[in-house]
Formats: sequence, C-alpha cells, structure tokens
Amino acid sequence: MRRDSKLSGVLHVLLHMAEHAGPMTSEDLGRVMQTNPVVIRRIMAGLREQGLVRSEKGHGGGWSISCDFKDVTLRDIYTALGSPEIFAMGNRSEAPGCLVEEAVNASLDGAFDEAQALLLNRFGKVTLAALSRDFHLRMLARGQTFDPQAVHQA
Repeated sequence: MRRDSKLSGVLHVLLHMAEHAGPMTSEDLGRVMQTNPVVIRRIMAGLREQGLVRSEKGHGGGWSISCDFKDVTLRDIYTALGSPEIFAMGNRSEAPGCLVEEAVNASLDGAFDEAQALLLNRFGKVTLAALSRDFHLRMLARGQTFDPQAVHQA
C-alpha cells in the first residue's frame, strides 16, 4: 500500500529552506526533493496561504520561510496541507444495512478516532525548531556539516 508522504515531504522542504541563505526557487527545491517544480509550487502555494512561506518574483527571487520555527508545529503543517486522511483503513460501508456491520463500524470508528486524536496531539507538541535541532544534532554526531547540494547524493 502506498502511503501519503506529503507531510514528510513538506517538512523536508522547510528544513532545507531553513538551511539555505536566501530564497530557493521551485527548481532548486524540486531537485532537492527529486520532483517536478510544478509539484513544489502547488505545495508551497498552500503553505503561503497559511503564512508559513513567502515567494518573491524576479532575479534572486524564490521561496523563503516567513514563520518562526519555534511557533509552528507538525499539526500546523498538517492543517495547512488540508488535514489529509491519516489512515488508509476504513469501514466497508458507511451506511450499513446489517447490525453486525453497524457494530463493526462503531468499534472501528472509536479506535480510529482515538488513534487520530493521539497522533494529532503528538503533532501539536513537535515544533519545526525541534526538527531542525534534531537534524543538526544528527549532523554533528556524524562529524558533518550541512551541504544542501550534496545531502541527497550519499
């Protein structure tokens, strides 16, 4: 089963942007993420609407961070992405005509709701600053410095 990796990808992009001096073009970000710049522009437009990034046109323009990483959580990013479905599993039928299926749905709905609430609560506790700090600690532990051009070539 293919998982939705948009949240992971956006977090990846934001952390790269934070390490880069100045704006990054959609083409730059597309290379970092190994995807088409059009995909980057679509994602970034949604983040811009939420005030997380800004764009500048013309020579020297591109995308840049417009938020404080200490104030933005994974939940904020998840919400900015339109709160995508967390679970691929679901009920066989949302309007069952069978009492057995009603009982199954009620049990699954309760479990899914609890799991989603737990995950979203955790998302609300992790800031972009914490992710950035973790990244830097991992780099230091490896005795490396950050080179945005080489990070994906290893």
